[in-house]
Amino acid sequence: QVQLVESGGGLVQPGGSLRLSCKASGSIVSINAMGWYRQAPGNSRELVAAITSTGSTNYGDSVKGRFTISRDNAKNTVYLQMNSLKPEDTAVYYCNARLRSYHDTGNRNYWGQGTQVTVSS
Repeated sequence: QVQLVESGGGLVQPGGSLRLSCKASGSIVSINAMGWYRQAPGNSRELVAAITSTGSTNYGDSVKGRFTISRDNAKNTVYLQMNSLKPEDTAVYYCNARLRSYHDTGNRNYWGQGTQVTVSS
């Protein structure tokens, strides 16, 4: 069983910062990439940031220059530093991992339960 557990969400004022964490645990063989997606009411789920096990990164256009993704491969943990937060960043943020478990023959996408980030004054 693979589990992704997020932490760090909450309420922050515009211009503030939050740091999200996501730890993958369970019967993991290897992790190809981890990342964050978000979904606001009425919107589709969109990529926020992703990072491979070697450190290559991708960012959604709306967060470039404000958010930074990083990882600790030894801890199977990914972080998202969110700076200069705007009200439009308000969404449920979902951790994603593309990994192979002992039950898989290849890489599969796994998802966390989501954590609420609210940016409001």
